[in-house]
Amino acid sequence: MSKIGLVTIGRNEGERLKNSLVSVLGKVDQIVYVDSGSTDGSVQLARGLGVSVLELDLSIPFTAARARNAGFHHLLQIAPEIEFVQFVDGDCEVVDGWIETAVKELQNQPHLAVVCGRRRERFPEVSIYNLLCDIEWDTPIGEAKACGGDAMMRVKALQQVGGFNDNLIAGEEPELCVRLRQNNWKILRVDAEMTLHDAQMFKFAQWWKRNVRAGHAFAEGAAMHGGEPERHWVKESRSNWLWGLLVPTVAILMAFLTHGWSLLLFLVYPLLGFRIYRYLRQQLPGKPAALYALSCVLGKLPQVQGQLQFYFNRLLNKRSTLVEYKTAL
Repeated sequence: MSKIGLVTIGRNEGERLKNSLVSVLGKVDQIVYVDSGSTDGSVQLARGLGVSVLELDLSIPFTAARARNAGFHHLLQIAPEIEFVQFVDGDCEVVDGWIETAVKELQNQPHLAVVCGRRRERFPEVSIYNLLCDIEWDTPIGEAKACGGDAMMRVKALQQVGGFNDNLIAGEEPELCVRLRQNNWKILRVDAEMTLHDAQMFKFAQWWKRNVRAGHAFAEGAAMHGGEPERHWVKESRSNWLWGLLVPTVAILMAFLTHGWSLLLFLVYPLLGFRIYRYLRQQLPGKPAALYALSCVLGKLPQVQGQLQFYFNRLLNKRSTLVEYKTAL
């Protein structure tokens, strides 16, 4: 049997962390929890469950990528025989049967570096923002370009590319997958339940910050791997600039010269939303499809804010800081 390890990262996840760790106890050979300065007893909770705990040095800027790398290295120090490692965020529970499913795929397909499945929101009904996350998680199955924060990876492949990029404040998994694919590894998403996520998003401000973070990730990803043949997140970045900045700026600045006619440019947004809605209706009921289409259109504004923040910090040679939207429990 292959040796399996698991790395969970978190900060002040409270009951979410307990549920996450309990869901994997006895299902893997070694568990490492990486804590990033929790003040809610998360460290004591993890140790009480018999989990190996690594507390990050907070004098060094925190990123999820850095936490995952630290957990991965610690895992191999205490269990060097580990072949596969499951990464999980501290607000996610691993579904029964997932570990076995992922291991089987990696064993049967030696060219695979990463296997992921379906992440679902635990409570999509409690807020429209949770529902939007649940829709976002439902990506196509089969060979993929990227995975999310929950995924099982082959240790050999992860070591070959040097792990995650510590400096990225968002989008670290897709960036890792770019480098894996450049080294002829494959990423696979299978039709299986993987994890239950608890977004705890109830406010518009949280949704806005999450989209700011996404825009920053698009900008940084395109800056790193935007060239041929990858063109990583170039399309997404251009969409941010077009819909989030160019169209509204032209419409407003030209209003005086055109006697207000340029404001008709804002009519393209309902058309864009309808186009997205019509596409989503192929797999979603009417109301969720309409909500997600609206979110896609409105999200261009905070996303271009994230783009601007990235390039502003780059111009000043300033390190970007984490954009957090979650609430502590």
